Amino acid sequence: MINYKGYVFTFLYHHGVPPANNGSERAVRNIKVKQKVSGQFKNIVNGQNFAIIRSVIDTANKNGQNIIKALNLISLHNYSFAE
Repeated sequence: MINYKGYVFTFLYHHGVPPANNGSERAVRNIKVKQKVSGQFKNIVNGQNFAIIRSVIDTANKNGQNIIKALNLISLHNYSFAE
């Protein structure tokens, strides 16, 4: 840990960095719960699309935006998700 103390204690020097990785764990939890409930994603594209949609929802939520409006905005632009 001595060799990596600059990385381990980043939160001490940069106040915008939280001291725990709870945000990262919460982001991964959605996919793990989805896999446990359905057993699996039927193909890689479905898994990628799920991750993209969850990312948009989480980002809108973190920024205090309306989630339905954010999803509607991306649907209006006909974005192609995973190809």
